[in-house]
Amino acid sequence: MLSGRRLDLIEPSALDIEITDIAHGLARVARWNGQTHGKHAFSVAQHCCLVHDIAVRLKPKTTAEWRLMALLHDGPEYVIGDMISPFKAVIGDEYRDLEARLLAAIHLRFSLPTPTPATARALIKRADRIAAYFEATALAGFEDTEAVRFFGRPRGVSADQFDLKPWPADVAQARYLDAFARLEGLR
Repeated sequence: MLSGRRLDLIEPSALDIEITDIAHGLARVARWNGQTHGKHAFSVAQHCCLVHDIAVRLKPKTTAEWRLMALLHDGPEYVIGDMISPFKAVIGDEYRDLEARLLAAIHLRFSLPTPTPATARALIKRADRIAAYFEATALAGFEDTEAVRFFGRPRGVSADQFDLKPWPADVAQARYLDAFARLEGLR
């Protein structure tokens, strides 16, 4: 990692995880395999900020801990990248196990519960699916009916409440780090 840490992907240690490495990596990983409209890729860092913002809109009194879990929900992708769901299904359990071990180490590093409590996981999953719908229709060329089939119809929020214009990598990294710092300050 750029921080100088060496992360063992098979047995990740919380001691080797730095938020600067996560933000840097996620800001440079493209959602939708980069197949989106705009001058810049829609990064996983921006997606995580969007999921956080949607979760807060859905449940305004969400705790700082849950909000931080939403921001970090795709944290493992800073080292393993963002794979489209059909490919993850083909790879199978090994990929999911690796992703789960990395997320557990990230949670441990930032004093978050592992596994994610079921109610928090449900909120984050709902916000993640809404974000995917918005990204699919606004950026990835999906028609509404196709996006509904894959992600469901968003309820409780609308796309115009959020910034879906792809950010440059340095902006995504800075905004991700700012969101993290604000949430850490609330705990």
